Amino acid sequence: MLGFGGGASPADTKAAPQDGLIVEGSEREFMSQVIEASREVPVIVDFWAPWCGPCKALGPALEAAVTAAQGKVRMVKINVDENQRIAAQLQIQSIPTVYAFWQGQPADGFQGALPGSEIKAFVERVSALAGDGGVSEALAAAEQMLQQGALAEAAQTFAAILREAPENAAAHGGMIRAYIAAGQLEQAETMLENLPEAIRGAAEVEAARASLALARQAENAGPLDELRAAVASRPEDHQARFDLAQALHAAGEIEAAVEELLELFRRDRDWNEGAAKAQLFTIFDALKPNDPIVLKGRRRLSSMVFV
Repeated sequence: MLGFGGGASPADTKAAPQDGLIVEGSEREFMSQVIEASREVPVIVDFWAPWCGPCKALGPALEAAVTAAQGKVRMVKINVDENQRIAAQLQIQSIPTVYAFWQGQPADGFQGALPGSEIKAFVERVSALAGDGGVSEALAAAEQMLQQGALAEAAQTFAAILREAPENAAAHGGMIRAYIAAGQLEQAETMLENLPEAIRGAAEVEAARASLALARQAENAGPLDELRAAVASRPEDHQARFDLAQALHAAGEIEAAVEELLELFRRDRDWNEGAAKAQLFTIFDALKPNDPIVLKGRRRLSSMVFV
């Protein structure tokens, strides 16, 4: 089994609740809660009042979006009736008014209620002010480990990312591919089945799903030399050519597998309900979008589709 360090596993990657993520603010604590705190993480300040109807709609939606950001941004709620001085200093003329502070300065904001999609976009924009906390660098390092065959180390890094960001699609996809590379297909399948709903359709997840499908096929791949001989002697045997493509991919000869599938599509695009095209897309999905094999293969496939 892959090692995860400290006994961690995919099931243990949920982030712990963050204390102080959303707090009631005051004039006395504004400097510490907002100005000083914003030097470490962006802080959203919601100016509201109990009698304000739009505030009652905006507040919960804003809190939900901040909570979903999982610590990338904090929120301070300021009741303007109880904190008139700070409201005056910031020239709050109507409510709800929302300001975002970063590095001690106002960085963004809006007035009035917004639809949920715009609230989410605002929180994401504010969260991005501080970068991603090193997640990109950690993902790049884990991917490099995976490519170099350091599977346990890659898995540990992906798991660490998921503990901080449980819905990071790239980390989930990387973890699944680490399982696949280690031959632990059941664990990969279990992780795919238990992904957070929000990322099930993410490109990184689709790539991992395609990789698992190809790994399952490889378990039943036929003898490569025999299949090559069969295709050479019977070029019209579409099943033999398809089986050869699967065997080639299982042997790591990805470009050769794509060539056989393109040839099969050229000969009979409708064979076995379009199996050649479907298999090509599975291979393309498992690779990086800018992989030369993908770019060349898609280009050649398109030229045959649109003739």
